[in-house]
Amino acid sequence: MHYLGIDVHKKVVAACLLDQDGQIVKQAKFDLSAQRLSAFIASLPQPCKVVLEATTNTWAVVDVLTPLVDEVVVSNPMRTKAIASAKIKCDRVDAFVLAQLLRLDFLPRVWQPDAATRQARALAHRRSVLVRDRTRLKNRIHSVLAQRLIPAPKFLFSSSGRQWLAELSLPQCARGELDTLLVLLDTIETELSHLQQPIEQLAWGDPAVRLLMTLPGVDVAVAQGLAAAIGDISRFRTPAHLAAYLGLVPSTHQSADHCYHGSITKHGNSNARWLLSEAAQFLDSHPGPLGHFFRKLAARKHRNVAVIATARKLAEIAWHMLTKNEPYRYAVPRSTETKLARLRVRATGCRRRASTKGQPRSPYYGSCEPTRAVKSLPAVLQSEALPALHELPVGELRMLEDTGCIQWHQSLQHSSRQPRRSAKKPPQSS
Repeated sequence: MHYLGIDVHKKVVAACLLDQDGQIVKQAKFDLSAQRLSAFIASLPQPCKVVLEATTNTWAVVDVLTPLVDEVVVSNPMRTKAIASAKIKCDRVDAFVLAQLLRLDFLPRVWQPDAATRQARALAHRRSVLVRDRTRLKNRIHSVLAQRLIPAPKFLFSSSGRQWLAELSLPQCARGELDTLLVLLDTIETELSHLQQPIEQLAWGDPAVRLLMTLPGVDVAVAQGLAAAIGDISRFRTPAHLAAYLGLVPSTHQSADHCYHGSITKHGNSNARWLLSEAAQFLDSHPGPLGHFFRKLAARKHRNVAVIATARKLAEIAWHMLTKNEPYRYAVPRSTETKLARLRVRATGCRRRASTKGQPRSPYYGSCEPTRAVKSLPAVLQSEALPALHELPVGELRMLEDTGCIQWHQSLQHSSRQPRRSAKKPPQSS
C-alpha cells in the first residue's frame, strides 16, 4: 500500500507519496485542475490511499479522486495542526505530515457527506449569505437616514415604509445612494423568493426536516439548514456530541486544580449555529418548558446568554427527536399545524378542506363570539403524517410539575376552541 498526502490550495497542489515503510517515493507540485489531478494519480503505483485536509474545494477534489484510488480520507485541519505542529511549515512538509499520519492510522478524520447532503448544505449556505446581505443593506439604509437626523418609521421596509422612502426628499447624493441600496435590496428579496421553492421541495422530501419543524421557533429554513448540517444523526453518540459539533458548548481551560469555562467554542457549522440562535430568540414567550428555561435564565443572566443556552437545548432536543423518530412533545398545535400546512401547500399544492359535506355546524355557529377550532397536538401530527408521540417517562413528568407546565401539557392532548384574533365586540342591544 502507498500513502499520498496532498496539500490542496485554490490554484496549486503539493503532493507527497510514501511507501509502506514511510520512505518518500515521489514529491510533486502542480496546478490544480481535474485533468492534472487525474493524470498525476494515474502515474502513481497502486494500491494507494489519499489524504487531504478539509478546505473550500475539498469535496470537488474528493469526487475526482474517489474512483481512482482505494480510499480518500479527509482530515480535520484544526486537530491535525494540534497533532503535528512544526516550526518549519511549507506545502511540501504539510503533504509529508498528512501522508505519515495516514500511514500510521493516526489521522483525525471528518465525516464525508453524500451528494444529497452536500446539495442541502449548499442551499442552506446560499440562503444564509443572502439573508446576511439583506440585513447589511437594511442597516446601511438606516445609517443613511441617521446621518441626516431623519427619524424612520417603525416598520421601514413594509409597503407603507417603502412608499415613505420613495417620497422622502433628500439631497441628490443621498437620494442616489438610497435608490441604489433599495435596488440591491429588491434584487436580494427576489433571489430569496426564488430560492425558497427548491428549499421547500427538498424539505418536503426529507422526513427529518418535517420532524424538526415541530420545534418552536423552527420553520422550514431553519429545519432544512439544521438537518443538512447534522447529516447522519447516528454519528453523534450523545446530545452533547451534537452540541459540541455545532460549537454551542463552553470552552474549557484546565490546569491542576484550576478550571476556567469561557465562551462557546464556535467550532463546526457556523450556519447551523446561527440558525439555532435565531430560532431561540422567539422562545422567551413560549408557554412550554423551553420558554420556562429561557425566562428563568434570562432573569439571572444576560438575555444573550439565555439565547445561546436555549440554542444548545434546541440542538440536544433535535438529537433526541431524530434518534427516536419522535416530534417535539410540547409543540403549540396551532402554530405547528400552520407551519406544516404551509410547507405542504407550497411543495405539493395540496390543500385540505376544513370540513366535509354533511358535517354538522359548530355549536358556536350564529353566536356573537367568533371562535376558531384548534386541534390537539396528536391530531395535528396524525393529519400531517408525522410519527405519534411516545409516553412521557416519570422524570419528565416530574420536570413538568416543577416548571408548572403540567396543566398546559395536558391541554395539548385535547382539541379546543379559541377566539379569533380579528374578532370584534358584538354591538350592544338597546
